[in-house]
Amino acid sequence: MLLRTTRLVRIPNRHSYAFQFPFMFSSLSLQSSSNQTTEGTAFHISNLINKPNWEHDKTLKSLASHMTPHLAGKIIGLHSNNVELGVRFFKWVCRQSSYCYDLDGRIQLLGVLVSRDLFGVAQKAVVLLIQECEDSENGVVKLMGALDGMTELGFRLSYPCYSTLLMCLAKLNMGFVAFLVYRRMVNEGFVLGGIDYRTVVNALCKNGFVQAAEMFCCKVLRLGFGLDTHVCTSLVLANCRRDDLGEAFRVFEKMSKEESCRPNSVTYSILIHGLCEAGRLEEAFQLKQEMVEKGCQPSTRTYTVLIKAKCDIGMTDKAMKMLDEMATKACVPNVHTYTILIDRLCREGKIEEANGVFRKMLKHGLCPGIITFNALINGYCKEGWVVSAFQLLSVMEKGTVNRTFVPTMNLWKDCVGVTYNILVDGFCKEGQLNMAFNIFNSMNSAGLEPDGFTFTALIDGLCKLGRLEQANGILGSMVKKGISLDEVTFTALIDGHCKIGKAKDVCFLFENMVENRCLTTAHTFNCFLDALGKDYKLNEANAMLGKMMKYGLVPSVVTHTILIEGHCRAGETALSLKMLERMKQAGCSPNVYTYTIIINGLCNNGRVEEAETILFSMSSFGVSPNHFTYAVLVKAHVKAGRLDRAFQIVSTMVKNGCQPNSHIYSALLSGFVLSNTAIGARALSSTGDLDARSLSSEENDNNCLSSHVFRLMDVDHALKIRDEIKKCGVPTEDLYNFLVVGLCKEGRIIEADQLTQDMVKHGLFPDKAISSIIEHYCKTCKYDNCLEFMKLVLDNKFVPSFASYCWVIHGLRNEGRVQEAQKLVSDLVRHTGIEEEVEVTPSIEFLMKEEEDDPDKCLKLIKAIEQVHYKERPII
Repeated sequence: MLLRTTRLVRIPNRHSYAFQFPFMFSSLSLQSSSNQTTEGTAFHISNLINKPNWEHDKTLKSLASHMTPHLAGKIIGLHSNNVELGVRFFKWVCRQSSYCYDLDGRIQLLGVLVSRDLFGVAQKAVVLLIQECEDSENGVVKLMGALDGMTELGFRLSYPCYSTLLMCLAKLNMGFVAFLVYRRMVNEGFVLGGIDYRTVVNALCKNGFVQAAEMFCCKVLRLGFGLDTHVCTSLVLANCRRDDLGEAFRVFEKMSKEESCRPNSVTYSILIHGLCEAGRLEEAFQLKQEMVEKGCQPSTRTYTVLIKAKCDIGMTDKAMKMLDEMATKACVPNVHTYTILIDRLCREGKIEEANGVFRKMLKHGLCPGIITFNALINGYCKEGWVVSAFQLLSVMEKGTVNRTFVPTMNLWKDCVGVTYNILVDGFCKEGQLNMAFNIFNSMNSAGLEPDGFTFTALIDGLCKLGRLEQANGILGSMVKKGISLDEVTFTALIDGHCKIGKAKDVCFLFENMVENRCLTTAHTFNCFLDALGKDYKLNEANAMLGKMMKYGLVPSVVTHTILIEGHCRAGETALSLKMLERMKQAGCSPNVYTYTIIINGLCNNGRVEEAETILFSMSSFGVSPNHFTYAVLVKAHVKAGRLDRAFQIVSTMVKNGCQPNSHIYSALLSGFVLSNTAIGARALSSTGDLDARSLSSEENDNNCLSSHVFRLMDVDHALKIRDEIKKCGVPTEDLYNFLVVGLCKEGRIIEADQLTQDMVKHGLFPDKAISSIIEHYCKTCKYDNCLEFMKLVLDNKFVPSFASYCWVIHGLRNEGRVQEAQKLVSDLVRHTGIEEEVEVTPSIEFLMKEEEDDPDKCLKLIKAIEQVHYKERPII
């Protein structure tokens, strides 16, 4: 029914080791050893296990902790007539004895049982060991090799052993080995059941062996077994694994017509996954709808596949809506579902949303896996929250981790090693080298060996801080440990030297890279080109480009962008434009940073109209301008006195889905405040200039506007810019936050208060502005003003931040106004809806204490509990 007419092909022998291992059984400890145990000890333990609840006997546990496989086998032998007790003791001793804790020790114990002809216990023990290996291909291979060696002692596997082994091999995607085991079962005279045939079909299908599976199905039909949903679903899976969706749907259609093999949720999920893998998402969602219409409810697997597909194409909001849909359908997400969403949100920098998903996961009683933790830790580190990331590591080390996805100890260590590497890299990127080295040094105590990634992260961190001697020392340690240097390590060192003008000192490293064939990308050359461009050595840079191409390396978009930036810096804008065209002709598409550098160069040369033309043409080349691209042009128009044109650019960026940032607000406010003053020209040219080096970071956004602009501005300026911004379709909360924070820094609290009250009365909630005003009132001990302001905020249905409450509570207590402080504590718990009241209460009690203050400790505490309110880290 399901056979093709195409010619047969030989099945590749990927796993040719089924029961054909050279196994030296003599390596097992089968002989008695008088120095390991005594007859008395064996009889004593034998008597103990005859008692009820013997597994909990403390004396027995103490004796078992160092029990050898030989002694354990002797004890089981004393109960040879009681197979059930022997199996119980086998399971128990494997958990208690340090000699039998790993697979090798358990195989050795199994060998002792076989050597004593305790085949009844041994066969049941084999089933247990196979089940323990169901997540480890190496483990089951080792066990099969041992079992093959035991046949020389007359030991044969029973039907339950073989059946369990088939299921294990199918789960591990070891289809060819499963087929060899099936053949051996037949040769040994076993009569297989329907479940065994289905398991073999499934094992072959999971490896994509479609034709072999179909031939096997024909054999099954000749034996009198019928095709069922399980077998047909396996065939659908096989075709999807081979990317043959057409054939998968052909099988699916036949299933729909046969009553005995109707598609189930697994069948639909497999097809939906195949469509998603092929990028056919619309069809995948249509199939989900069809599934529901036919009375087959989507499973957790179905939703998880679709959520991942949405996340992969950046449609995270729709993926989150699907998570909500699961709740309405009584479909419970699993750890994998949540981990996909957390990972995607972290990659997009939406850490608070990721924490929200994490908390929801914990609320539903799911224990996060190490992959979930790694996703969060990586996200924290990227956002600079390395302390919170370190706290998550401590949670992991306390054992609050689900190991479902990392079953073997080696894989577990690898995953934990990744966690440590993420933290080392995160602290290095934040410039906190001491913490990075503390984590590095603690890896040994955790039983982990630093790898090339760990050392490279330290080298890169040291180089970025100019500590080249220490970086070279780390390099030496790396070489002593026998860790090979790769391109990333070499490039980190070369980049560090180039950044401080010592490019010549690392020429030997470059030669070493060439000798060791580590030079595979343009990254290393980009370091040299960047250094030469900054020194205006453009001829040498062009020569380096020629050398790079001589080595057969293709210039990347970064290479071209660095060269273009060098010419723009030197004022050679015309040449930069020619290079842009040559870049396109070479098939290297410019990115947003390339265009932004060109636009910045044109603006610096007064060619704003040309820059604007390039900005509006970017979309036709498939590149969307970002905040910094627009900021360059807005600033240029403001400097030229064309505020109206600057606002038109803002309006355009909003229509294109890009919101203004602090660079833009700085430029616009400068234009309003300073355009008619004597210092206007100087101020406009000195506030927040953008160069190419700051295009990828908003690190200094809040410093873009000179403090004298905030000193000179008045409320009318703020209202004017607000009105213009509103005309552009921009929400005004960020603008208010920007203005109020700036005014508070200059001590202009009255104007800041006035602006914030105006906004709150209009139903808007500028959170940073409100926090800044409350903090300023507290620092100046104006608590009456503070309470009045907080009442206004609360009356308008808004709640100040947790930290704001703590500032006021602490201040009122210091003023002796304890009753008012206590009332605020009650209001805090009521208004903020704190779930972790137990976590927060000790912190508030500290702020309410009467003894002498520790200002630093109070400040740290307020910042810490602010994190609880904003959920910057999950509370477990």
